[in-house]
Amino acid sequence: MTDETAKAAEADAAPATEAPATETPATETPAVDPIEALAQENAELKDRLLRTLAEMENLRRRTEKETKDARDYAVTGFARDLLSVADNFDRALSHAPEELRVDETMGGKALIEGVELTGRELLKTLEKHGVKKLSPLGEKFDPNLHQAMFEIPNPQVVAGTVLQVMQDGFAIAGRVLRPALVGVAKGGPKSAAEAAAQPEAAAKVDKTV
Repeated sequence: MTDETAKAAEADAAPATEAPATETPATETPAVDPIEALAQENAELKDRLLRTLAEMENLRRRTEKETKDARDYAVTGFARDLLSVADNFDRALSHAPEELRVDETMGGKALIEGVELTGRELLKTLEKHGVKKLSPLGEKFDPNLHQAMFEIPNPQVVAGTVLQVMQDGFAIAGRVLRPALVGVAKGGPKSAAEAAAQPEAAAKVDKTV
């Protein structure tokens, strides 16, 4: 092998010189202000704390209401069962003859007084547990507390006045256990509130016409 042939072989075997790679410039990350980052984190933590406190306050109020309702209405079923007992006392007294009320020789007067006393004690016990008797004779009819059974024509009494109570009602902590059954006056003058409201309603109608 000649020197020229050997040099050619070495040239073929030598690795080709690679062109230098072009370096891509790295993207610079913008610097974060640490004070601003801390302020944002503080605001997020404060908002989270306020939300938690609000939820806890709502939970506390809801728990207090549920506890109060449970305490106020715990005797609802028992009290409702006793209403018929209270009614029977009233029926017994209303059917007692007048002669028996003044009869002291046979003990009639003492018997009636004992029934009246027992009835009053029953009502006091119910009231002690939040159960109040509704006897609206002479009051203005309230559909939330009373149930009108009939109307009584009476031009001398303000319309809507309860003139007769057929059956007393009962309520517990403001909630009606049983509405009072009543007879309501009609045909009489309007109440002061209704009379005052009527001109205002008429004035509103005139303005809209």
